[in-house]
Amino acid sequence: MDLFSRSWAALRAAVAELPDEDFAKPSGCTGWLVRDLVCHLVIDAQDVLITLVTPADTEPTRDPVTYWNVAQAPPTGDDPLDALTVRLAAAYEEPGLLKFHLDDVGSAAGRAAELADPDLRVATQDMVLTAGDYLSAYVLEWTLHHLDLIAQLPDAAQPPAEGLARSREMLEKIAGTAFPASFSDRDALLVGTGRRAPTEAEKAELGGLAGRLPLVLG
Repeated sequence: MDLFSRSWAALRAAVAELPDEDFAKPSGCTGWLVRDLVCHLVIDAQDVLITLVTPADTEPTRDPVTYWNVAQAPPTGDDPLDALTVRLAAAYEEPGLLKFHLDDVGSAAGRAAELADPDLRVATQDMVLTAGDYLSAYVLEWTLHHLDLIAQLPDAAQPPAEGLARSREMLEKIAGTAFPASFSDRDALLVGTGRRAPTEAEKAELGGLAGRLPLVLG
């Protein structure tokens, strides 16, 4: 849960430090500008708040790894929620308003996470998890979206190293195998989730795993 807080705080700080002009640049999410991604983060923060106040009285059905649904086809942009996110982001008009909303809702989500009982069972998307496992799953969400945020912004702050390492560990469990030791945590995440195509040398190192990539998480 502490890693959730650090990863989320780092991502929100990275957004807060962006110049307004960077909001119109492409993000690492196909078809989304930085402003669209930041709007998605507002929705993510709302989801965290909703989930943490939605207790369940049944046994957990998922953990931080099985929380994720895996596909090999990247989003096309046709999903109604994806399209809505783009329209909502455009409606903000001023990046400062989007920053303010993320800071407002995002700070609340961060406080809720700090106050949550890690053993509390919560329900989301027809799943039941402990609050601790749910927040642990979100370390991967925050880390990947931090990489998406700075994909075209080389001077922006990187995600916390411990968040990258934990996210790689979760992705390897999802894949059922480890990425080559020569891959940095960042490259394992980018290549593993299809955010960057592997080089020929990387394909050779990946071996049979290369044919199972990308792992599109949803």
